Parts: sequence; structure tokens; C-alpha cells
Amino acid sequence: ANRPLAPVEPITKGCQPTDGGNLIIEEEDYEGFINQEPQAQKYIKRLYGAVEFINNKKRYCLWLKGISPAELRQMPKVLERVQKVKEMRLNSSAAGTRKLAERPHEFRETYNFDSYILIPSTSSENRRYIPIGFMDKCVIASNATHIIPNATLYEFGVLTSNVHMAWMRAFAGRLEMRYRYSKDIVYNTFPWPKLTKENRAEIERTANLILSARALYKDSTLADLYDELTMPIELRNAHRENNKAVMKAFGFNLKMTEEECVAELMKLYKDRLNQ
Repeated sequence: ANRPLAPVEPITKGCQPTDGGNLIIEEEDYEGFINQEPQAQKYIKRLYGAVEFINNKKRYCLWLKGISPAELRQMPKVLERVQKVKEMRLNSSAAGTRKLAERPHEFRETYNFDSYILIPSTSSENRRYIPIGFMDKCVIASNATHIIPNATLYEFGVLTSNVHMAWMRAFAGRLEMRYRYSKDIVYNTFPWPKLTKENRAEIERTANLILSARALYKDSTLADLYDELTMPIELRNAHRENNKAVMKAFGFNLKMTEEECVAELMKLYKDRLNQ
């Protein structure tokens, strides 16, 4: 499916640099780069792929969209990197990449939304839930993630639930054994529930519980929080509440197994296709 079955926000891949690594600043190079080129600081943003997001690993990028040529030329260290991007793109065998050499200071995609949900494209099969989260425009999501611009607590609540995770486990591809979340096969095919106002409010309430439970452990990464061995009880309970709210919205029996859940979702999927 190339668009969602339900009237929800469309999902897309994050921004692909196609830059030979030249617009990316690794954590260990950050201080040195800023010292040499202090003017560049306002053009640097955090860059999150799946690994950076789940492990809160620091990685940065030059985000030069909209910069004036005059300002760009005042920053020789930045210009040096942009020159390397141009060369890398011009030397590509792909026509699309060569065309990108016309704007060597930018990533291939240049969207930078005020608010969005980030879903890592690959994550460990040992987690019960794929960790997902809200981001803002201070963070650039790379093409190792999927993003849902302008998504709300409701979407977050449904996507993080055991119902959506059951669907994901049934249909996502695998990289080695890790889950590969997919736009067309997992997100766009998912049959979202037909909601009452009460259902929606309850899903939003429990989504908030999850975010609040995470916030209690500011020193912990999502990898720490979603490890089955170390997941804090507040977060586990918040997810339980959320699971109940989402299952109720679907009219599912709370005692059903994951297989039964997927079978019911398949029926809904077929119904929605025929509508």
C-alpha cells in the first residue's frame, strides 16, 4: 500500500545525506570543528538514525538549508566540506546523485518538521516494543528512520501498543533477526480502529503515561528503558494501560493471544480494503 488505509498522517523516510559523510560531524570531531568555525554553530543540528535515537548517541550534521551564498563563503571549513560533497556527487554513477551536485550544501531531502514521531527503521527483536518518540526541528532524522510529521498523542499511543507491535512482528522484514519497520508493509496496511471520543481520549491519556514514565529516568536511553530485563515498572505499567486502551478501541478481548490479535486485524484489513 502506498498510502495509509486510515485517515492518519502519512509516514515517510528520514532525510538521506548522500554526502560521502561530509555534512556529518561525529561526536569526537564536534568540539574541534566548532573551535575552528564558530560561525557554523547555528547551522549544526543533532542527527538521529536508529542507533543514535535508541542509544542517545551524539552525532551532528551541518543543516545549511536556506543559507545565503555570502554567509556560506565566510566559513572556509564548511565550504571545504561542501566542496567534497559536490565532488562525491559529481563522481556518482547515478544521474539523480549527479543532479544533487547542484546543491551540494544540502541533504537529498530537506524536510525539518516542527514536530514528528520518529520510528527507527531497524531495532532489536528482543524488545517487546519498538521504541518510538516525538522529535522537534532541532533534530534531523536520517534515512535510517521513518517519520510521521505532525503526528499526535493518539497516533503515538496506537503505534506503540501491543496491537500495532503484533502487526509489525507478523509482517515486518528482518535484518539478520532485527525488525525492519516498513512504510508500505507495516504502517500503510495497518487497519486503525474506528474510534469513539472516549477511546481516543483514553489512548491519549495512556500515551502520556508512557512519556511520563520515560521522563522519570532521564539518565536512561531507550535501549535501557526497553530492555526486558531493566524496563522500569512504571513504564511497563504505562504500556499495559495503553495496550488495554487500544484493544478496547478495537473491541478486542483483552485475553486474546498475539496470533488471535493478528487474525482479527487481518479481517479488519480485508474489510477496509473492500470499503
